[in-house]
Amino acid sequence: MTQHAVEQTLGKLATDEAFRVRFFENPPAAAWEASISLSPTELEALSGLSRAAIARFSESLDARIRRLCVGGTPPRAPRTKRGLSDQRPDSDAEDAR
Repeated sequence: MTQHAVEQTLGKLATDEAFRVRFFENPPAAAWEASISLSPTELEALSGLSRAAIARFSESLDARIRRLCVGGTPPRAPRTKRGLSDQRPDSDAEDAR
């Protein structure tokens, strides 16, 4: 088991509503889309978590550290490898040069 991947998944479940929705619909696909490598054992353990408990915990977090899903079903983003410039919300094509 990779503790880092488990911690990364728990963090995303708590702070990223769209990821949380996708994860509880299809844990392997959501982890793959987020470039998180989880073993079958880790996926089983994490998918057994209480969705309601995670949602309550997320709501208790400061809004500045959460990603909020606006609208209905969250969009499914294609899997891409993220570089440093992709992690900044204000980055654009010029920043990558």
